[in-house]
Amino acid sequence: MQANRCLSLFMVFLLCGFTAIGQTPNVVVVLADDIGLGDIAQYRRVHSQNIQVETPELDKLMTQGIAFSDAHSPTALCAPSRYSIMTGNNSYHSYAPWGVWGAYQESPIKETDMTLGKLMKQAGYSTAFFGKWHMGGDWLRKDSEEIYRGARGKAELDVDISKIVGSGPLQQGFDYSFAFPSGIQDVPYSVYENNEWYPLHKDSKIMEITQAYMNSIHVKLDKSEGWGDSHWNPFEMGPLLAEKAVAFIERQDKQQPFFMYYCTQAVHKPHTPSEVLDGKKIRGSTPSSHMDMILELDAQIGMLVKALKAKGVYENTIFIFTSDNGGLQVPETIKTGHQSSDIYKGSKNQIFEGGHRVPFVVTWPERIAQNRTSDALISGTDIMATLADLTSQNLEKHQGMDSFSFLPVLMGEKEDSRKQLMIQAGTDRKVAFREGNWKLILQCDKKGNNPEPFALYDLKKDEEERINLIKKEKYQAKVTDMQKAYLEIRNQKIRTGSNPSF
Repeated sequence: MQANRCLSLFMVFLLCGFTAIGQTPNVVVVLADDIGLGDIAQYRRVHSQNIQVETPELDKLMTQGIAFSDAHSPTALCAPSRYSIMTGNNSYHSYAPWGVWGAYQESPIKETDMTLGKLMKQAGYSTAFFGKWHMGGDWLRKDSEEIYRGARGKAELDVDISKIVGSGPLQQGFDYSFAFPSGIQDVPYSVYENNEWYPLHKDSKIMEITQAYMNSIHVKLDKSEGWGDSHWNPFEMGPLLAEKAVAFIERQDKQQPFFMYYCTQAVHKPHTPSEVLDGKKIRGSTPSSHMDMILELDAQIGMLVKALKAKGVYENTIFIFTSDNGGLQVPETIKTGHQSSDIYKGSKNQIFEGGHRVPFVVTWPERIAQNRTSDALISGTDIMATLADLTSQNLEKHQGMDSFSFLPVLMGEKEDSRKQLMIQAGTDRKVAFREGNWKLILQCDKKGNNPEPFALYDLKKDEEERINLIKKEKYQAKVTDMQKAYLEIRNQKIRTGSNPSF
């Protein structure tokens, strides 16, 4: 009873605080899948006029708010980035520092972790999760009350996929969820509304989805065969996801702010663009299905913005768009001249800038000045501290360990943000440490330990990472100092961000 009274008093205080600056803003965070800087036309135009696919809705967002040019995904791979964005912790704080968690594996999110859903729920928001989860989960073993855990890499058929029984969106602070446990790329090939299986058709049943079965709709599975919905069709998942999100916006009560975390399936493989979305032709509109998916992503963004405007809440909604890692290198796309990584070296999975430098756009028409750009150094992990700052909440010492608020940058109070940043690559076991414009790349062993200097770049003079300074005598002290700082932070698990400052 006393706890409820304290929470009520906190909410009165919080909402009164917003009264001074206007009505409490809604918050929409959109996480794209495998989108690089060069995939967004307006970003690409900074360096080239060779635009192969236009993104009018995303371009419009960039003119209506602030676009960051030195923003980064926490890692160059999607699953660990999703954990880091959700919790504000770099992935080495989890039980599997380099892990890519399958749907049936233990979630890396601990009970003591703060999540975006929990943070916004305790601030009085109605919270919703849409799309790709990809952070493990709990499912029962068939005909048992035991939690299933199995080996990945082969069809896992001893699992009951009819219900998520733990470690799903509802357990992480979301009031409502419409989730793809592994996106469209892996098992289970099914959709879950509030942790319950959502049949895709009135005749749907759970069956084994094999490559032979998917050949009938000309889809090549990106990962394993396994259980799924008998009407699974990845060409239809983007429209379904966007329509569910629009419906959520439409039914919101204007008296309560809402937080939506929307993790689109675009543009991860298999590249299965919808025929038409929001009245726009998508499939076959560009020279590659990969670029068609970029069009679909842009159309999804347009649908969300349109719904916010129709509800009359767009002006007082903070809209954040970014990506879980850098862009893809697809031969059919590259032949057209399209460069997903823009001018940057590398792509998804790699430690070079193209693997993790990502688009990051924020709009809030009532408060953020339009048509701004910023070269402040920020990370996807920083969304946690920024929203804590926005809602006047303190993070505990063990929470949001790598999150730093960029709210002062959004408000025009500061021009810079964090000074240091840790980034992780993927299968090649490389990491990077930023100090200002300096970037030190370290090569770890096969187990991901014992990082040794691999490359040093001055990104102010060499943003394309052409000149490796690692063997230059004049920079040896710089390498030693940066390596020492990286090891101290990682080995002692020191906070690299900051609690929100008010």
